[in-house]
Amino acid sequence: MTEIKLHNTKTRKKEVFEPIDAENVRMYVCGPTVYDRAHLGNARPVVVFDVLNRLLRHVYGDDHVTYVRNFTDVDDKINARAAESGRSIGEITDETIQWFLDDMAALGAIAPDQMPRATEFIPQMVAMIEGLIASGHAYEAEGHVLFAVESYQEYGALSGRSIKDMIAGARVEVAPYKRNPMDFVLWKPSTGDQPGWESPWGVGRPGWHIECSAMSYELLGASFDIHGGGNDLMFPHHENEIAQSCCAHPDAGFANYWMHNEMLQVEGKKMSKSLGNFFTVHDLLEGHDGQPAVPGEVIRFVFLSTHYRKPMDWTEKKAKGADATLLSWKRTIDLWRDDVAKEYSGKNPPKVITAAVSDDLNTALAIAEMHTLAKKAKTSVEAAVALAEALAFLGFDYQHIWSHSFGHSLEKILGDPVDLERYEQLLTEARLKAIETNDFSEVDRLKSGLVAAGIEVQMLKDNIVLDITPDFDPSKLEALK
Repeated sequence: MTEIKLHNTKTRKKEVFEPIDAENVRMYVCGPTVYDRAHLGNARPVVVFDVLNRLLRHVYGDDHVTYVRNFTDVDDKINARAAESGRSIGEITDETIQWFLDDMAALGAIAPDQMPRATEFIPQMVAMIEGLIASGHAYEAEGHVLFAVESYQEYGALSGRSIKDMIAGARVEVAPYKRNPMDFVLWKPSTGDQPGWESPWGVGRPGWHIECSAMSYELLGASFDIHGGGNDLMFPHHENEIAQSCCAHPDAGFANYWMHNEMLQVEGKKMSKSLGNFFTVHDLLEGHDGQPAVPGEVIRFVFLSTHYRKPMDWTEKKAKGADATLLSWKRTIDLWRDDVAKEYSGKNPPKVITAAVSDDLNTALAIAEMHTLAKKAKTSVEAAVALAEALAFLGFDYQHIWSHSFGHSLEKILGDPVDLERYEQLLTEARLKAIETNDFSEVDRLKSGLVAAGIEVQMLKDNIVLDITPDFDPSKLEALK
């Protein structure tokens, strides 16, 4: 069986993954708060943990993996959106959830096995809160129920902070009814215009953190294998989840492996509306502010080109390079399409690819290996099959009509479609003439110009093969005309 190694935030080191039960590998990932469209940063954990989901299913089998990702559909941001729009909370959350599912599907993400909504698990949250009060880990104060952080000695272990440091460095809600400034809300009262449910503490609604503890317990058990999310959730959300879950079920371990992806930037800067570089996944997919549409496969490729634990910088150049690379790989597979179709299963990725992804989801290395496969595939049907299988493993389908989506994308993003065959013919004619005249200056000029434009040139014995690289810049081809 393939050995998987994952960086465990909890232990701060890379560890061999050993599931609690190989017949039922369980993973929980924190999902979105559904009040608006998902921005590009929201999509990164979806793609990251989609790759892990694919890896786990490849190793343990589809029937032996349970992947849960929640929707937070009760939140003050949702309430505010409903108040300002005049629409109902249910209408807003239903619409936003569908937007999210559609956008993530466009990025090639497989739907999790279960996608619970917080509002579906209110009774379970109330029961967990009652247990925490009974065991002395929570207390009621002025209609609120709060978790007493000092009752859990390991609080802060995940993020590596002491309670004293956290009070000094974090923005905490100051309230007179708190025993400790770091105590966090498990339940809060609702007014008439806010969603509310009956509870032993009056009509109210849950705090943010309790929902994930209640839902993961109900769907995955008191102990499960992997808990994931963006590193912005490490504190306070994941820290609070651990505290309340371990206190509610002291004989269990909650999640054995904690994984966090780094944040996203745009053109080297933090994405923000004030900088004018804030956009949603839908904006990219449909085109925005005069910019052309970017296919979901291109977005996914850019994401996977950077290791998940490193900050990812979304740039126009990377999008162009991803578009060109995928188009080039499609062209290569097309050389052997009938033969590939006979051998392709979509379930047999090359070992060199699974080895890369099994080493803490090193998708950047996997893509580098795929560039090598693509070069070999120009003269080898076996390599073409391997490339197609590798694409499938990482969430791309070679049978998708890329010539439609990527052809149009290339035309919009890079300019007119690049006729590589024309340049191959020019270089071939120049080489034949150079052999006759012993003057290779034109060959050198053409080759240097193509390389400068980001086109790989292979001068083979019987022919010349050109390939677009991620550094492709079509404007530099003007010098060759």
